[in-house]
Amino acid sequence: MNSILKYTDILPTDLANLMPIEMACHSHPWSEKTFMSCIGGRYFGKKLSKKLQANDEFVGFYIGELVIDEATLMDICVLPNEQGKGFGKKLLMQFIAESKAKGAIKIHLEVRAKNIAAQMLYMNAGFIEVARRTGYYPSSKGFGYEDAIVMCSIID
Repeated sequence: MNSILKYTDILPTDLANLMPIEMACHSHPWSEKTFMSCIGGRYFGKKLSKKLQANDEFVGFYIGELVIDEATLMDICVLPNEQGKGFGKKLLMQFIAESKAKGAIKIHLEVRAKNIAAQMLYMNAGFIEVARRTGYYPSSKGFGYEDAIVMCSIID
């Protein structure tokens, strides 16, 4: 069955539909309050849905922040059962395009050191490691901490 993909702006009314994706994707997800604080103002984001017959099904989203001419990817999520199908790459490319359209010339992001799949996605999109934050993330195993890799890309 073919589906039509659609990007739409994230609005406060989307919180109830996006929080389950956030919860499914992260061992330490954002709270509703944190998520809500990243909608509007200097923050921007899109949700990705696919239309199946008469219904739209959300498959993922991203939240970015723009300060002057630098964007930061704050959060990017794809439903676990939709991962590995190219949706993460589509969301990342949309984020980069939106950042560029808003005037960004540089993009930053952080990724867990153990999240090799995400690191490869970012490297294939032109991001390079520029720093490491030791013990930045609580371990997904519930014990200890994990490093964050800080990555950056210059927008052409």
